[in-house]
Amino acid sequence: MKKILITGAAGQIGSELTELLRNKYGNENVIATIHNQSNKESPIAKPFGRLDSRDQGSLKEIVNNEKIDTVFHLASLLSAKAEENPQLAWDVNANGLVNVLEVARMYNCAIFFPSSIGAFGPGTPRDNTPQITIQRPNTIYGISKLSGELLCDYYYNRYGVEARGVRYPGIISYQAMPGGGTTDYAVHMFYAALQDRQYDCYLKPATMLDMMYMPDALHAAVTLMQADSKKLQYRNAYNVTAMNLTPQELAAEIKKHIPEFEVNYKIDPVRQAIADSWPNYMGDSAARNEWGWQPTYTLSTMVEDMLQQLAKKLES
Repeated sequence: MKKILITGAAGQIGSELTELLRNKYGNENVIATIHNQSNKESPIAKPFGRLDSRDQGSLKEIVNNEKIDTVFHLASLLSAKAEENPQLAWDVNANGLVNVLEVARMYNCAIFFPSSIGAFGPGTPRDNTPQITIQRPNTIYGISKLSGELLCDYYYNRYGVEARGVRYPGIISYQAMPGGGTTDYAVHMFYAALQDRQYDCYLKPATMLDMMYMPDALHAAVTLMQADSKKLQYRNAYNVTAMNLTPQELAAEIKKHIPEFEVNYKIDPVRQAIADSWPNYMGDSAARNEWGWQPTYTLSTMVEDMLQQLAKKLES
């Protein structure tokens, strides 16, 4: 990786990945972009721009002019937001990826594409979900992510595009707020614990889901893109996970630090149905064996660090 383009750079993962890659490769070698109609004030330093990944012409111009050799394609609509507008979600998530892959084919770029636990479905084995298994997602988000996995495989096998990716679980971070995913409750719970000492959770207390702390999520992306190509069997859509937990387990761990914190449960049927269609936890042996994936944070160490870092942020 010498010159990197990031789409969706103002999102939960993108904002922190931009900082990490710029620290590693230099500011001038990491071009960060957000949607050109976004009303967000970007916290990202220059070089920074606006880009709609569905606009292949603009994408080609950036890749050509900046001599991009690697694209981290993070722009997408997340699970809950996608259900509000399925047609837009397909357009952004699937058609945007096709454009990125086409431009990568033209200019010989490597691609990182983040898939998701959402690419599985109700028929998938729920415990220790295998790397290769039945995938019949019943949300537009999941369908678009599964399609993306297959497209990345196709472009590698048909054109030699070095497309790699992971299936992320829920991501927990103190820097940027999540953007409409089903696992967002975990981040919201930390804010509520510090600010209000009370939280109304939209998932049932025993809803088990995979989670990961942001430093591990970033480490997974960068490590995979740096891995020896000859050692990769699957290349794309590797299961990765760090911990599996329920809302009541997360709340109990937070209460060890903030004893007065209380959680009520006011269930959102849409998000609950999405969560119920996903695995309890994924098996990530393929990632561990092929490119040395190993998470650093456990539930207890993540909660301790998250509370410390978020408290500093809220005080500033």
